Parts: sequence; structure tokens; C-alpha cells
Amino acid sequence: MTSVDGPGALRPGAATDPVAEMAELLPDGLVVVGSDRRIHFANAEALRILDCEASALVGRPLSDGLPLTDKYGRDWWAHSDPWNGPASRPGHREKLLVAPKGHDVLVTARYLRSDGGHTVERVVLGLRDAEDRMRAERDQATVLSTVAHELRAPLTSVTGFTSSLLRRWDRFSDEQKRLMIETIESDATRLTRLITELLDISRLDSDSLNLRLGPVDLHDLLTTHVVRYELGRSTGTVELRLGGLAREHGLPPMWADTDRLEQIFFNLIENGLLHGAGKVTVTLDRAGALGDAPKSVVVEVEDEGDGIPPSDREKIFGRFWHGPSNASTGLGLYVVRGLVEAHGGSVHVTDGETGGARFVVALPAGLPAVVGS
Repeated sequence: MTSVDGPGALRPGAATDPVAEMAELLPDGLVVVGSDRRIHFANAEALRILDCEASALVGRPLSDGLPLTDKYGRDWWAHSDPWNGPASRPGHREKLLVAPKGHDVLVTARYLRSDGGHTVERVVLGLRDAEDRMRAERDQATVLSTVAHELRAPLTSVTGFTSSLLRRWDRFSDEQKRLMIETIESDATRLTRLITELLDISRLDSDSLNLRLGPVDLHDLLTTHVVRYELGRSTGTVELRLGGLAREHGLPPMWADTDRLEQIFFNLIENGLLHGAGKVTVTLDRAGALGDAPKSVVVEVEDEGDGIPPSDREKIFGRFWHGPSNASTGLGLYVVRGLVEAHGGSVHVTDGETGGARFVVALPAGLPAVVGS
């Protein structure tokens, strides 16, 4: 195998080495160390990962050109000692080590021995950028932190109120008991919703979400939602209205998962009430041509808040996106998009008439051919 002076370049006067040329095509970094413990070869990807020039690596002693350390600060080459270790060792599996410039790198080693099986003739190192793994670990830490935070508050409330009721039942009036039980129910519902969202995220990410499809009356479903909000808040907080085409021609039938549609529009209305301002208006309409042409149902959920900047309109559908208020789990809109797309629909956000945010959900309408016939 031939040494190189730079990414993809052989030393002047050296014959072209087909193995070295193939090494340059590898997606991972490749470093070859000889029996003299000097670095004989490094492909372009290895130089990129290590953030160095070929002259700082190729031809130099291993301890000088590539001084890797583990997370405890130990010299990895002195610790692993490929040349003096047991002859049965073929190498080592992927390890997270610290590169000379202080960043993390994933290193795999293979020891190539002589015919006798004892002397290590070459050490072949595979290098991978650890950025993706670190990002995944940060995401996992974010998930755990968010879940712990969101579970702790309602659980503390439920535990506190139930403990008080059990110990001092006779000291509370009926009105106080009712208020405490209503609070327990509200927090238990919040816990259930959070757990459902976490399970849905897992199913969406693994493409294992199952829909229970059936005929749906979307107008009745949304009317029920509005009535529930009217009972818990002041009159006029949430308003449902029909669009022009729906008033004139009615709404086409739908074939969807009722429970998932409830979840979609609960999250959108709750988002408008939590992050917007004023009244939340839900407009139900039909889209597309009449007759036998394909149709869809469009639902717009609009608030009277400050709206969402264009630069954030895609970000809000990401996992754990909170925005400046940091007042929610950041899961609701991610689940909304996943459930809408699972139905074959689409969702996006734009400006409302009053400058607030307007979420537009388009869902396919019509019944399956067997049901329709």
C-alpha cells in the first residue's frame, strides 16, 4: 500500500496503487500502520475526520502522528498495545476515543499478523466521525429530560391531592373535595396524553403506526371538541364554522381513524389556545372539484396571536420544538404532522386574517370502492 502526500495524491514518483485508489472510495476513514509503528497510509476521509494534512500523519511514528486517548486520558496505544498483546486478538471493536485535536472519533482496529500468527505486520484502523452519535445521545438526553420534567409536575399534584384527601377527608368541604378531584382528573388526563404522544412518536419513527379506519363525520367530531372547550372556558373561546363550499354542497364522506382525528384537532386547538391569543376559529370546508373528481376536506385552525415567523414554520413540526415560550412538551405538532400524513393528508401553517397562525389540514375524502358501492 502506498503512502500519500495529500488527499487522493500519491508521493511523486510512486507507482499507482490500486488498493490505495480503492481506499479513497471508502465512506469511512482508513489509516494503515506498519510493523515499524509508523503510519504508512491515510485516505482523504481519515484526514478530514482528524482535521489534519497528510504531512502531519503519513510517515510519522504512531505515538506522534496519531496519539489517541480514551475518556480517562490514557494513551490508547499503550493501553491496547497491538504488538505485544495476545496473539489471539484480531483487533478491537469500535471505541469512542479522543483525537489529537480534542474531538471525539470512533475507531475500529484490525491486526494483520504474519504467517506464524504472532507478529503484527499491519494495524488497519477504521475511523468514523462521532458527530452523529453525539447528536443522538443529546437527543436521547433531551427526551429523558423532557419526559422527566413533564411527568413530575402532574404526578406531584396527583400524589399531593390524593394524600391530603386520604388523611384529612373529613376536614374538607364537598366543594373543596370536588375541586381536588377535578384537579387530579385533569393531571391524570395530561399524563395519559403525554404517554400517548411518546408512544405515537415511537410508532411514527418506526413506521409501525396502525390506523383503525372507518366512516367519520368530521363536522360532528369537531362540534364535540368545541362543546368540550366551551364547558371548560368562557363562551366564544373556540368557534366552529363551515366554509362556503361546505355550506353550499355539504361535506363529502370520510374514511379515517376517529381517535387519531380527535388527537390531531385537539392538539391544534390546544396549541392555538396555549401559544396564540384571543379566539380560536376552526373552519371546516371541502376542496377540489365536485362530482366524481377526487375531493378532500380542509380544516383551518386559526388564532389571533402574533403568528409564526416564516423561518420557524417548518421547525415547529419538529420534535421538542418549544419556541420562545417553552410552555409545552414540543411533541404535539410533531404528532399532528405524523398522524395527518399517515392518513395521506398534509398540514402546513400560514398567516391568518388577523395576523395570527393559521394551520391548514387537508385530508382525503371519500369512501373505499367496496364501501361506496
